[in-house]
Amino acid sequence: MTRFRFVADHHSEFSIERMCGLLDVPRSSFYAWKTHVPSKRELDDRDLLKLITDIYVRSRRTYGVPRVLGQLHLAGHRPAKSRVARLMKRNGLVGATTVKKWRLARPDVGPSPDLFNRAFTATEPNQAWVADMTEFPTSEGKLHLAAIRDLFHRGIVGWATSGHPDSSLAVEALTMAMIRTGHPGKVVHHSDKGSAYTSLHFASVTGNSNVRLSFGSTGDAYDNAAMETVWARLEIAWIRGSIYFPTRAQAHDYLFEFIEVFYNRQRHQARLGHLTPADYMQAWQHHHQP
Repeated sequence: MTRFRFVADHHSEFSIERMCGLLDVPRSSFYAWKTHVPSKRELDDRDLLKLITDIYVRSRRTYGVPRVLGQLHLAGHRPAKSRVARLMKRNGLVGATTVKKWRLARPDVGPSPDLFNRAFTATEPNQAWVADMTEFPTSEGKLHLAAIRDLFHRGIVGWATSGHPDSSLAVEALTMAMIRTGHPGKVVHHSDKGSAYTSLHFASVTGNSNVRLSFGSTGDAYDNAAMETVWARLEIAWIRGSIYFPTRAQAHDYLFEFIEVFYNRQRHQARLGHLTPADYMQAWQHHHQP
C-alpha cells in the first residue's frame, strides 16, 4: 500500500508505467487500489488511526498499546485492544521500553531504616516522597539531575541540576519541593544510600524541616523502583530524540520542559486512571475542598 501511495503522489512527475516497473508493482494492482471504495470498517480504522497517532505523537512516541488504549477510553472511544494493537503494529507505532540494569547492592550502612519496604504508595499528597540522582552527557561534561517524586500523584515536586552530584544538589531539590508544597510536616523522604543523601549537610536540612529519612540499598533498583521508572521515561525521550547538548544550560532547559510540562502536566499514567499528575492532584483537591 505504501508503494501504491507513492505512485499516486508522484504521477504528475513520472509516468505510472515507469514507477510501477521500478517499484515492482503491477499496474493492474495499482489501478485496482486507486479505484477501491473503502468499506465502513476501513473508514472507521482510518479515523481510529488518526486518534491513535495523535496520542502516540503527544506522548513523544513512547506510549504502547495499553497507554494508548487508556487515553482512547478517557476520550470516550471503546475499541478492542486487539484492534488498537493491529493498527499500531501495521503503522510502525511502537511503544518505548528500557532494559533493566541490575547491580549488586552495597551492605546497609545508612543512618535510617527503610520505612517503605518497597511499598511505594501513599494515600494523600506530601505523605511519601522518593528521591534519586541521575546524569546526562553534554559537551561541557556531565549534568547531574536530582529529583523528588510524590508517591500520591506521582509527579515531580522538586528537582535541581548541577555539574556535581553532591549534597548541595540534593538540598536544592528538597528546597524546591518544600517551597512548592508549603513545607508539609512529617513527610517521609526515601532514597538510596548515596553520599549526597547520607551526608551531615542533608541530614541537618531535613531535620530542621521535620522530614523523616528512609533509605533503601544503594544500587538496588527494587529499593527505589518508583524513581527508576522516572529515569527510564526520561532516558527514552533523550535517546529517541537523539539529543546531545553542547552546554549544561541547554540540557537544563530541556529537563525543565520535560519535567514541568511533559511529565507533570501531559504524560498520563495508568496508576492514576490515565490522568496526568497535575490532573490527579487537581481532582483530589476539588474533592477535599472544605
